[in-house]
Amino acid sequence: MLKEIKYLIFITIIIIFLFFTGKYYFSNDNIKNSYRSYKNINQKIKDYSKNLPLLRNDTDNVIEYVKQTDKKKKKKFNFWKLLEND
Repeated sequence: MLKEIKYLIFITIIIIFLFFTGKYYFSNDNIKNSYRSYKNINQKIKDYSKNLPLLRNDTDNVIEYVKQTDKKKKKKFNFWKLLEND
């Protein structure tokens, strides 16, 4: 008997939570605020990009190329020949 009452309380709490969450999510105030936020996002990006500092380019002559004159012959392995040697 207590077990069924406990489950009934859990189910009612979950249903009440889902009801109030859906009621807030689909309310007109929340929909208006979300649309306003979507409209203002481009303006916020433009304002933020104006205040970004410009960094100096320090990547000139960073890469040093090394010529390899020593070309060693690499031994080529064949998979089937490796198995035959066992």
